[in-house]
Amino acid sequence: MALINVGLMGYGFSTKCFHLPFIEPNQDLNVYAFLQRARAPVDTINMEAGVHVTADYPHAKHYRTAETFFADPAIELVIICTNVETHAEFAEQALLAGKHVVVEKPFTVASTEADHLIATAKKTGKVLTCFQNRRYDGDFQTISHLISKNAFGKITECEIHYDADSPAWVSKWDSPDLIPGEGMLYGLGSHTLDQALQLFGRPKSVTAFLRTLRNIESETDDTFTVVLQYDGDQKDLLVTVKTTIVSPMERQMKLFVRGTEGSFLKFDEDLQADQVMAGMLSTDSSFGMEDSASYGLLSTVKEFDGKTQIFDKRSKKYIGRWPTASGRYLSYYEDVVAAIRGNAELRVKPEQARDVIRLIELARESHNKGASVSWS
Repeated sequence: MALINVGLMGYGFSTKCFHLPFIEPNQDLNVYAFLQRARAPVDTINMEAGVHVTADYPHAKHYRTAETFFADPAIELVIICTNVETHAEFAEQALLAGKHVVVEKPFTVASTEADHLIATAKKTGKVLTCFQNRRYDGDFQTISHLISKNAFGKITECEIHYDADSPAWVSKWDSPDLIPGEGMLYGLGSHTLDQALQLFGRPKSVTAFLRTLRNIESETDDTFTVVLQYDGDQKDLLVTVKTTIVSPMERQMKLFVRGTEGSFLKFDEDLQADQVMAGMLSTDSSFGMEDSASYGLLSTVKEFDGKTQIFDKRSKKYIGRWPTASGRYLSYYEDVVAAIRGNAELRVKPEQARDVIRLIELARESHNKGASVSWS
C-alpha cells in the first residue's frame, strides 16, 4: 500500500520534539513537505541542525506560504503545529483542500471554531483529529487500566496534576491582557482536562480558580485549579485538575485516586518528551519505560494483585507499587493511519477535542463569576 504523504506546518519545538520523532518511524507515513516561512539558506551543509527544513530534510518539499502548501495535491495528511490562533483557519483550509488533518493542541481557541471544523470535516469526508498525545502517557494508561479493572470500587475523588516549578517558558506570556489561546489552561490544561473527560465524561458543573504567579500582573493564567462535579451514578465524585508553577518539590505529584475499595498515588511525569530531547530514539526498547522508583502506590481493601501487593498489618490494607505501563506516542500516529485507511475508528475524535475547549471556556467563566457554572 502506498505511503501517506505528510505535510507539516511549522518547524518549531512541537514539530521537532512531539511529531517528527513519532512520524518518521511509521512505515505508512512519508515526510513529504514542510511549511516554513523562513527563506532557504544558501549554505545548508554547515548549518546547525534544527534551524531549517532544507538542511534537515533535503528531500522534502519546502513551502513558504500556506497557499502553495495547500495547493500541492500530493500532500494527504497535514500536521498543524503553528500558533494556536491559526489552528482553526489552517485546519479549515486543509480540509477544504481535500486533506486529512492533525491539529496540535489546543484544538482551537473557541468551541464555536471547533464546531465549524467538525462540520467541515463531515462535509469533506476527511479525518480531523487533535494531538492529544498525553492519552498515550504511561501514567494515564496505567490509571485507565486500574479503573477498568475496578481496583478502586466506587471512585469518590480523583486529582490530576501537571505541575512545573518555575518553568522558564511561561515568561513568553508577558502581556497584562488576556490573550485568546494563551495561558496554562490552554497549555498544559488541554492535556489534563482531556484526561479527566476521558476517564469520567462531561461533568454536571465546573468550578475554577485561575492565578498568575509569574511575578507580573496579567489576565493570562499560569496556575489553575478546576473542580468537576457530576450527577447520576457519579454524584459523589469530585475530580480536581491542577497545574501550578510554584511547586518546590523533589518529585511532582501526578495522580491521586481513591474510592470505596482502594486508592492510587503517583508522582513524576511521563518521560517520553525528556527522552526525545535527550536524543533517545522513539524506537529504542527502553523508550517510555519508567523506573520502578516512579511506580505509583496502590492500596486496596481486598487483594488486587498477589504479585505486587502485600498485606500491611498496620493499615489492614494490601499495599504495593503498581508498574507503570510504557508510554508510547508512536501509537498516536499508528491510530491516525488506521483511521485514514478505514481499518479502525478514530481514537481522538474532534468532538472530544471540542469538549476540552468548551471546558476551558467554562473554567474561565466560572473564575470570572466566582461561582460554579453548569455544563452547556
